[in-house]
Amino acid sequence: MTQTDVLDSRYSWIRLSVTLLIAVMGNVGMWAFIVIMPDVEAEFGVSRAEVSVPYVTTMIGFATGNFAFGRVVDRFGVTLALFAASVLMVVGYLLAAISPTLWLLTIVQLAIGFGTAVFFGPLIADISQWFQRFRGIAVAVAASGNYISGAVWPVTMDWLAGDESWRWMYTALAILTIVIVMPMALTLRRRVPAAAMQKAEGAQAQRARDTGFSPRQLQYLLGLAGIGCCVAMSMPQVHIVSLCVDLGFGAAVGAEMLSLMLLGGVVSRLVSGALADRLGGVRTLLIGSTLQAIALFLYLPAGGLVSLYVVSLVFGLSQGGIVPSYAVIVREYMPAKEAGARVGFVMMMTILGMALGGWLSGWIYELTGSYQWAFVNGIVWNGLNIAIMVMILMRASRGGARPVPA
Repeated sequence: MTQTDVLDSRYSWIRLSVTLLIAVMGNVGMWAFIVIMPDVEAEFGVSRAEVSVPYVTTMIGFATGNFAFGRVVDRFGVTLALFAASVLMVVGYLLAAISPTLWLLTIVQLAIGFGTAVFFGPLIADISQWFQRFRGIAVAVAASGNYISGAVWPVTMDWLAGDESWRWMYTALAILTIVIVMPMALTLRRRVPAAAMQKAEGAQAQRARDTGFSPRQLQYLLGLAGIGCCVAMSMPQVHIVSLCVDLGFGAAVGAEMLSLMLLGGVVSRLVSGALADRLGGVRTLLIGSTLQAIALFLYLPAGGLVSLYVVSLVFGLSQGGIVPSYAVIVREYMPAKEAGARVGFVMMMTILGMALGGWLSGWIYELTGSYQWAFVNGIVWNGLNIAIMVMILMRASRGGARPVPA
């Protein structure tokens, strides 16, 4: 096999399988505190608002870590980034396990979130380098690790803990990170040959010229689009449990609907990845964003138990492929050697969009006493995302390029 034949090769698919396993294991840092939150609240005797602060710092760390570790991947490769993040997470888990106060735990969760980030955007950027023809499905599979982690680890952590405290659970996560993640990271030491990377960049350079945007301008546009789609996405994901409580269905029903969204999101990511390989990232993202807007509209009249279950499934099937499509677009229009930083930046903006949207929806609820206008707010932000995608697509089309992988 020549250096240019490494893309979409047997090795690429083996690397994708390892990447998915690492992502499922590593992304536990994003979900772990949600599982232990009730125990932490009871142990420290704090309010629900106070015990939510460590989760906020986790997401802040997760957002900024996507960009920071993306730059590390570009310069030093993904293995070093994975090792550095793993060490940070192990230290974070162990410090959290002995934290005497909530505020120390809050600071430690910032570090855990920062380390967890490498298992999302930067890991996706790395695997995108090894594919050209099947880049969309590869990115989708890697991105699914985050959702699968959210579906698997909460149950696994309860099983691991048994009758032990949350502190023992965090110690177990530190041990599992050392035993599983670090050895697996060593299998990803190989770097994409320069010849293969240069081969993949020919079509990318032409597409970038046809849009009329510089890489930096396009990156900022994608970041703004990411905020728009994720403000919209956050309304059901962050507030579905509270909505179900308000309607008298209970928190358990809301949790089931959230799980249904995540499972639907995994399916959506895989289907969108296959579509991206045929239609390109911009068209695929535009389809997903439009379907998400329709699903948000469907929430407005939905008030019954069955209708909410159905709409939640529809929402999950609509939105799951949106965020991975940004990584595909970056690889289609921007230099491969900058993929880690640029994918990391856009992923950071999507996460900040989730945080902004979660807060906005709560603020609108407090203002109006209903989630109806919060859904409308999400639809408006979703429109911003659609408008940006249409603009990029139209400019690329006028430039004579087809925004599809070479």
